[in-house]
Amino acid sequence: MTFVFGDYALNQDRRELTRGSLVIPTGPQVFDLLVYLVENRARVVSKDDLLQAVWRGRIVSESTLTSHINALRKAVGDSGAEQRLIRTVARKGLRFVGDVTELPAPDGPNTTMTEPVRSGETLARVLPLPDKPSIAALPFQNLSGDPEQEYFADGVVEDITAALSRIRWLFVIARNSSFTYKGRTVDVKQIGRELGVRYVLEGSLRKAANRVRITGQLIDATTSAHLWADRFEGTLNDIFDLQDQITASVVGAIAPHLERAEIERAKLKPTKSLGAYDYYLRGMANLHKGTREATNDALPLFTKAFELDPDYASAYAMAAWCHVWRKVNGWMTERTREFAEGTRLARRAAELGKDDAVALARSGHALAHLADDVDGGTALIDRALMLNPNLAAAWYIGGHSRIWRGEPDNAIELFARAMRLSPLDSETYRMQGGTAMAHLLAGRFDVAASWAEKALRELPSFVMAVSVLAASHALAGRTDEARRAGERLRQLAPTLRVSMLKDWIPIRRPQDFTTLADGLRRAGLSE
Repeated sequence: MTFVFGDYALNQDRRELTRGSLVIPTGPQVFDLLVYLVENRARVVSKDDLLQAVWRGRIVSESTLTSHINALRKAVGDSGAEQRLIRTVARKGLRFVGDVTELPAPDGPNTTMTEPVRSGETLARVLPLPDKPSIAALPFQNLSGDPEQEYFADGVVEDITAALSRIRWLFVIARNSSFTYKGRTVDVKQIGRELGVRYVLEGSLRKAANRVRITGQLIDATTSAHLWADRFEGTLNDIFDLQDQITASVVGAIAPHLERAEIERAKLKPTKSLGAYDYYLRGMANLHKGTREATNDALPLFTKAFELDPDYASAYAMAAWCHVWRKVNGWMTERTREFAEGTRLARRAAELGKDDAVALARSGHALAHLADDVDGGTALIDRALMLNPNLAAAWYIGGHSRIWRGEPDNAIELFARAMRLSPLDSETYRMQGGTAMAHLLAGRFDVAASWAEKALRELPSFVMAVSVLAASHALAGRTDEARRAGERLRQLAPTLRVSMLKDWIPIRRPQDFTTLADGLRRAGLSE
């Protein structure tokens, strides 16, 4: 069930309070307090009602209850003076007095095939348009008649998205969010509302033997008006030129008076080798799945790509990042060799890809994790953001680097930016988990727990989010919740110990390490 009041949406299933595009951080008790008041808005609820419903009868001081009510008022933009939504009834209790619309959760296991991926984030959650032209490139239809060609069609759109992203005056939605609409029929206006963009690029691709045909059309999502449509044909050897033509046509339709130099800047070829490009696309198709098996399959594909083109920076970087993903999930079997190989690949990517945002961001992340070079890795990530301010992955990777450097509040800003660039991202749990860790290290234990719970609803096996949840509950004095989360952590990572934390996450500030270690120790993690 989702309750909508004003421009707020209270989603019980996701345990999330949003206002427009903004997720409002709330601690577990504050969230439960709001749900109880909204559900019982027809009557005044007493202090005893609240204690029983939210704290399950535990003894709670008057000051604790008051602080939670004040936090709740702040979360919904209310105050004790205004009492616009939460009214205090003298000597009786509280009542929620806002106008509420109830939106039931969709029924049936296949709802996600016909509804927005985050079905709980209803039409009440409309993302505002940015202050500059904004666009999402949707997955192109594969008309080849061969499902095995899906990776190629997807890869072409990814490269068009990347080319558009390099134009600094454009706001470009990340691939992972736009691809949530793959294989679905959704009204373009709805897509515009859910992604917060004015323009949508859609099209199709047909590949037969050595020939390829691409059609594209640009639509104004606010009016459904077609602004531009065209068809491009050529051989596979022309694929990069075809992508350039589409990019230039889209940019020209959005800004007819754009200087030609800006369009030329979008034409950055990742490789001249069509064979290397094909292997790279196959590797990316596997890597997006995120599983152990898919990651193992992706690594040799990236290796084949840079063997065919020894100057292919992004291929080296994504191969290095495969080693990072294996490390953080505990999948490495030969740690010393994999650390060395991942470091070598990352350094090669950084050397070759001085103007490649993907290569710089991924290699920077790898160097921080595998070479213990947090400062050097952060510098590479910052350059990636300068080159491509629309690269959502660089923003959330940058958020993690800020955590490791002891800058949790800066990290939270970067994670928020990543989530706006990719609001429907299949990897949102990385951003949510990072936000949780940042709040934990900043001493905001209730908020940290809330974000960790969000991440775990996306990926229940996310070890970092479970560790934050356990530590947050323990440091906040919630012994039972900490014990349960600690047991969950031991099940997911049976070999993890307090003494291994520095090797697991490259935290630099001693007080940050102490906070995490102390919390996990209290939650029952062995030394």
